[in-house]
Amino acid sequence: MSLKVFLELVEFKAKTASVLPFFIGLAYSYYHYHTLHIGLVFIYFVAMFLFNMAVDILDNYNDYHHATDVHDYKHKTNIIGRENLSLKLVFRIMMSLIIVSALMGIGLSMIVGWPLLVMGVYCYLVGIFYSSGPRPLSSLPLGEFFSGFTMGFMISLICVYLNAYDQFVWNFSTIGSIFLISLPNTLWIANLMLANNICDLEEDEKNNRYTIVHYLGKQHALKVFVNMNRLAYLSIVATVALHLAPVMTLLSLVSLPFVWQETQKLLAVQVKSQTFICAVKILAVGSFVHVLSFALGILLQ
Repeated sequence: MSLKVFLELVEFKAKTASVLPFFIGLAYSYYHYHTLHIGLVFIYFVAMFLFNMAVDILDNYNDYHHATDVHDYKHKTNIIGRENLSLKLVFRIMMSLIIVSALMGIGLSMIVGWPLLVMGVYCYLVGIFYSSGPRPLSSLPLGEFFSGFTMGFMISLICVYLNAYDQFVWNFSTIGSIFLISLPNTLWIANLMLANNICDLEEDEKNNRYTIVHYLGKQHALKVFVNMNRLAYLSIVATVALHLAPVMTLLSLVSLPFVWQETQKLLAVQVKSQTFICAVKILAVGSFVHVLSFALGILLQ
């Protein structure tokens, strides 16, 4: 297996979805708790990245097995069939990544306490059943919620907890604050899957995958996409107003014209090869500018 094929198998280009929520959690930890446990969060970052790669392999693995013979997805679209990859090799790589990341997570929980273990088990269950089982989460109307909540919010929550576990208080105020800080990423990640499902509606239906787009219809789903982008920016303003983020975080609004432009492209054409990239760009640019402006605010305070 070549490096190029491996990177496509683990969907390396989509890793923005897990990396930037981690960094916004890191920034919030320092801003609010004035502490960072670099060693712990480094181990967490590696474990998170490995598991994220394993989940993407599992998605491709299951999609390959679940594909019907109605069209040529299995042999011409799916990376496993298209590159004629060994299923045994793919499975071994996936299990190795899962086991190594799980052991790292268990080790961390022995240091910082059982809450990390509980959060980790939840993330692993979502990651595994996202594309596994008789009714995978990704094939249900719940896919956008689980992908956005787990990757957008839980990754940030775990990062904050690891940095402040010795002073972390589990209450509505703490969880609510972290949720609001992570809401832009949560919404943009959910929108990533929504855009994917909008573009893949016909193909998904042929493969007996009835996502939320199937029930809403494309036009209503596109309206949801637009409104979630709006809510992402409103939540950024709210974090500054509530003193959860430095004022410089408002510089995130400079990405708004770009996000609007990419949104218009998706509204005009819903073709996977042409406009799904718009949702990827919105997540990458929106989240990166959010993290950058937050970090700048910390440096200048």
